[in-house]
Amino acid sequence: MNEEWTPLDCLLPSGKQRICLIILNQPIDKNHLHVLWSKALMRACADGAANHLYNITAGDRDKFLPDYISGDFDSITAEVKAFYADKGCKLIETADQDLTDYTKCLAIMLEEIQTQKLQVDTIVTLGGLAGRLDQTMASVETLFHALSMTQLPVLIIQEASLAYLLKPGNHRLGVNTGLEGEWCSLIPVGGPCQTITTGLKWNLNDQVLQFGKLVSTSNTYEPTAPGKPRKPVTVTTDQPLLWSMGILIDGK
Repeated sequence: MNEEWTPLDCLLPSGKQRICLIILNQPIDKNHLHVLWSKALMRACADGAANHLYNITAGDRDKFLPDYISGDFDSITAEVKAFYADKGCKLIETADQDLTDYTKCLAIMLEEIQTQKLQVDTIVTLGGLAGRLDQTMASVETLFHALSMTQLPVLIIQEASLAYLLKPGNHRLGVNTGLEGEWCSLIPVGGPCQTITTGLKWNLNDQVLQFGKLVSTSNTYEPTAPGKPRKPVTVTTDQPLLWSMGILIDGK
């Protein structure tokens, strides 16, 4: 697969990506929410995410009504569930315990995109990288499911971090939006990955990334002269490889 894509375009108010938004059951960054919500063609909450949305939009809730809320509804409170039901939001119960609420919410969104014939570039997930380690790993596992569910990029954003699973092939990542933090990483979550990169301070030259051998964490971008744009990062991998990067928050 050959792909050219700017991960943080979705957080630019002037960004060009057409997105759909999934919110997970974790604390929500209000600034991220406002930018992503205003751009999204479809918006959904996975179960208890509706509680966070309800709380963070107090006083302005009618402007933040999701298209649907899905899950087994073991996390959403009765008050929040009743509020959104009264406002006409669809409540879709998904009882399958073999899949996470995130995976099930994504499956519904993909069906709705097809049914409504929406033109979408990226599915953005807000939340999923904070709190319990097992829940973070479950979020990453959903990204593996997504590889067989859709050709669309599916990414996760939480506060100052972004995660995106690169498919096998060649990738060219734009990292010059002004929102990129200093750090980035390539993590071989699913197994060994034969990897070649350019545009990083510490590039990989046909090396194998593998737990117990080599993992490219705490990397950064190739230095550039003052006033010069940052070069794109290119990654070639023979297996799915997790790309993660920092996001500037309030310029830091």
